[in-house]
Order: sequence, then structure tokens, then C-alpha cells
Amino acid sequence: MKAEKVRDLDTNELKNQLRNIDEQMFRLRFQMSMGQMEGLKKFRAMRKDRARINTILTERDSAGEKR
Repeated sequence: MKAEKVRDLDTNELKNQLRNIDEQMFRLRFQMSMGQMEGLKKFRAMRKDRARINTILTERDSAGEKR
């Protein structure tokens, strides 16, 4: 997911997206521990998406505090 697309979403949608990513990452981590390494690329991409979402949420929080 691109940062521009993430910025277009509102805060509640971002939090829901973050929750879904966390759940999917948990499942992928469990599968990889069982020896299935097919999800490694997907796991890395999800980790980056999660970081993008967290960054944008933090930016919005800090921008709201300054006002």
C-alpha cells in the first residue's frame, strides 16, 4: 500500500487496517514457525505497511496537539 493511499484514509479506517495487519502477521508468523516459508515476502510487505500506517497516525496525533 502506497503512502498516498494511506493518507487518504481516515483515522478509524487506519486503525482497523492496522488491526487486520496485526492479525494477518500473527498468522503468517505462526505458519513460518511451522516451516512454511511461502509467506516471507508477504510478511515483509505487511511489516512495511504497518510502519507506514503507524507513521501517519503519529503525524496526525502530533499535528492535532500543536493546534
